Amino acid sequence: MNEDQWTVVDRYITDQLVPSDAALDAALASSAANGLPAINVAPNQGKLLEVLARSIGVKRILEVGTLGGYSTIWLARALAPGGKLITLEYERKHAEVARVNIERAGLTDLVEIRLGKAIDSLPRIASEGGGAFDLVFIDADKPGNADYFAWALKLTRVGGLIIVDNVVRNGDVLDPAGDANAQGARRLFEAMAKEPRVSATAVQTVGSKGYDGFAIAVVIK
Repeated sequence: MNEDQWTVVDRYITDQLVPSDAALDAALASSAANGLPAINVAPNQGKLLEVLARSIGVKRILEVGTLGGYSTIWLARALAPGGKLITLEYERKHAEVARVNIERAGLTDLVEIRLGKAIDSLPRIASEGGGAFDLVFIDADKPGNADYFAWALKLTRVGGLIIVDNVVRNGDVLDPAGDANAQGARRLFEAMAKEPRVSATAVQTVGSKGYDGFAIAVVIK
């Protein structure tokens, strides 16, 4: 088994279960044309986010890290009637590309993009009193994962989900002397392990995005 075969299997899964979608395809094409890094979730991973969101009947979603809005579109489509998604993005260019992609997908009324550092935006969201979130998806700068998780826990309802992408880092999470991204993943695992208010696990993934994984926690109290 190698990355080429992982990619072929991903393509097979996508062809079978994730039909081509004009808005999502356009979001990827627009992101590439504007020079955004190709670090969005894979199509089958985007579908997984939608499935998980639908499974708990989401009405409020918080996304930390918008990029070009690809995962935003997947998640926003899972919202129950009257739902809302807030997505946080640090890079102005990324937010502008995402705004166009979200508008093209017909989701502007459901999605609010907030520009700025997530670590600054999260306390403001908490202070607004808009209600607890049903799902939080964290896919931003990896050194900040533990901090984002701490805020997500404050903002998520009991029974809600917190999902964090890119936590395996090609296996570098095992290295105590790894780079800043690997250290961010390790701090996240340590924070989850000692947090009695969640039940959490992580899954390694292979596919068109290489070797990585995601962590998922359900808030239990």
